[in-house]
Amino acid sequence: TGKSSLNITGVTFNSTGLGLAALTSGVDFIDNAATNKVLSNLNAASSTLRSEASSLGSNLSIVQVRQDFNKSLINVLQTGSSNLTLADTNEEAANSQALSTRQSIAVSALSLANQSQQSVLQLLR
Repeated sequence: TGKSSLNITGVTFNSTGLGLAALTSGVDFIDNAATNKVLSNLNAASSTLRSEASSLGSNLSIVQVRQDFNKSLINVLQTGSSNLTLADTNEEAANSQALSTRQSIAVSALSLANQSQQSVLQLLR
């Protein structure tokens, strides 16, 4: 009766998706400010990649746990169905005969107990 869902959204990891622009010759590495701007963009892209990798790793862990649970559940259900359908007829016949014998002995014991009570009552009269 429980319900669970996991939504995994896709991402685009090309230069546009990471916010990186094409390098311009003679502009981007001309001085410290331009170089720092390129490096900060690269660091932001790297941070985005690490964050998404962490998120995907977490989602992978959840999916693997669910997969392991489902595999275990399938094994339990298959074992149970096999036990129900592949019962050993000789063993079940022996169990039935033992139960019948126990019932017969119980009836005999009750009959003997009633007879001994009747004998004691007749002696007391």
